[in-house]
This record gives sequence, C-alpha cells and structure tokens, in this order.
Amino acid sequence: MKRTLLTLALCLVAFALTAGEYTVRGPEGGLSFKVALPDGFDPEADRCPMVILMHGIFSSKDFNPMPSLAKGLARAGIASIRFDFDGHGKSDGRMQDMTIEKEIADAMAILEYVHGLPYVSEIGFLGHSQGGVVASMTAGRMSLQGKDAPKGMVLIAPGAVIKEACQGGKFFNARFDPKDPPEYIRCWGVKKLGREYLLSTQELDIFGTAAAYDGKVLLLHGTRDGIVPLWCSERYKETYGDRSDLILVDGENHMITRRRSEVVQRTVAFFKVVFQ
Repeated sequence: MKRTLLTLALCLVAFALTAGEYTVRGPEGGLSFKVALPDGFDPEADRCPMVILMHGIFSSKDFNPMPSLAKGLARAGIASIRFDFDGHGKSDGRMQDMTIEKEIADAMAILEYVHGLPYVSEIGFLGHSQGGVVASMTAGRMSLQGKDAPKGMVLIAPGAVIKEACQGGKFFNARFDPKDPPEYIRCWGVKKLGREYLLSTQELDIFGTAAAYDGKVLLLHGTRDGIVPLWCSERYKETYGDRSDLILVDGENHMITRRRSEVVQRTVAFFKVVFQ
C-alpha cells in the first residue's frame, strides 16, 4: 500500500512539472529535478543521506555524468537529487539571463527543499564543471553565514576558468570586448550567454568564497580534459588544503565518457566514508 501511494505521489509530481507547476522555484522560475532513491527504500519509514548533483554550463540533469552518478549512489544506499539550473533543460528561464549568482540561488532553493524531506539524514554536494564552481561557492557561503554546510563535497573538473575566460574576452569559440560585451554572445553559434553573465563572472571571488567551507572535498580531474585546465582543480586543492584530495583520472575527458565508471566508483567511495 505504501509503495502504491508513493508511486501515485511521484506521478502527480511528474504531472505538475509538465503542467508548468514546479515544487521548487529559483529566481528565474520553476526548477525541474529528479530524485533517485536506493532500491527498496521506503521514504515513509527509512532514512538515508542525499547528494545534490549540480551539472555544468549548457548541460542538464539528464546528461551524463549526472544519471550515472545518481545510479551509482543509489546502489550504495545514498539518495540523490539532480536538477536543471535556470535556463537549462526543463527548468524555467532563458540561458541568456543565467548568472553564477542565480545558479547559487537555484542550489539554495533545492537545498531548502531537501531540508524539508523527512527521510534525509545528511546532505552532500557534487558539482561538475561550472556546477563545481556553484557547489563550492554555495558551500562556502553557507559556512560564512553560519548555516549547516554539506557533510562532504565532490568537485569534478570544477570550471573556475570561467572567470579568466570572461576577463579575456573569449568563451569557448566566442570572442567579445570584456569591458563592454554585447547584449549576448553565441557559443558555437547556438548557446547564448548574456552581458550580465559576462560582466559579473569577471568579478567572482571563487576561491575566496570556497575557502570558507571546512568539510571534506574530493577533486576529480581527467588528464585529457580539453575544456577545464588542470590548474583549476590544483587551485582548489591549494584552497582546501589537507581536507581535500585531488585524483587525476588517467585518459578521462571533460564530459566523463571514457572512464565514467571509475569516476562514479570514486565518488561513491568518498561519500560512503563521509556519511559513516
């Protein structure tokens, strides 16, 4: 009976999302998300930790490595919630209006929702690429504000290079005047980044904000990452010091397509220890 009621509830949530009514809202509107629970888990009787998964720029909750990470965590008895940032995937908003500050607000909105789930015992963060920047800054800001920060955090190829890219006037294949960017630029002729993003990203205190977080951190970076340079993870390692580990994944690229199982296994192993 309990499983039948849970299935009905999930169906109602899915219907609400397709109807444009979202359970969680960020500054640009509704945020689409998916929750993955361990097999046999009863949310009305059981408790388990949950990891909030944050995707990279131009990606979504439904693009790997997010689904693979969710499955791996669930097999280890750890729940997860993955969501689309504003302007991405099925969430409200325009890509053109996205900024890091708005994505931090999205993450905080999801976190507030997770805090309200009675079956969640502890919380962790995971961010890939730009999602790594958002995760690290969100955790740091929580610590600065005296809020309960995540128990542990995994950063996969954290894209701190976005600041230098905007300062240098080149984001992927798009060039612009960093002091006076246009209303928007087009990356690969398709994806729009707005003027507010291009200007505000230049002023981010990424590592200064991240440094306030004092929990355990695992940094994973592929040796063949052609998008986010290794110095980003190395700088995070310097920022977090002894409370962090940096592991280079031999032969892995930025999209985590070559050694994905290893990345998932290392992520799961980290959180199993953190949540003990």
